[in-house]
Amino acid sequence: MITHITTAAAWAAAQPTGQYTADSLASEGFIHCSTIAQLLGTANGIFRGQHGLVVLLIDEAQVPAEIIYEDCYETGMAFPHIYGVLPTAAVTQTLDFPCDEHGLFHLPAALATIP
Repeated sequence: MITHITTAAAWAAAQPTGQYTADSLASEGFIHCSTIAQLLGTANGIFRGQHGLVVLLIDEAQVPAEIIYEDCYETGMAFPHIYGVLPTAAVTQTLDFPCDEHGLFHLPAALATIP
């Protein structure tokens, strides 16, 4: 199970086509993802204070594009990257992802039991 943070609007726009593409696919060649353990670091490091976000829970086995775990930014952590479009059918669950009054994100309760 991997995750991707996006806006609710971007996710809604992908529904009619059955395919989701992030801006990074065009600019960097892949869609940035995180493991559940990496999710909060990504959220609070990149998306702090942003509203209208959702977390996509992605079944890697349902993604036809290559998924490579790599440390592109020399952080010492390998993040999953999807090298192609994400079929909406590969997303098993979509969770609202609000930040708190300080702009920080917390792990959604639905993810607490997923390894």
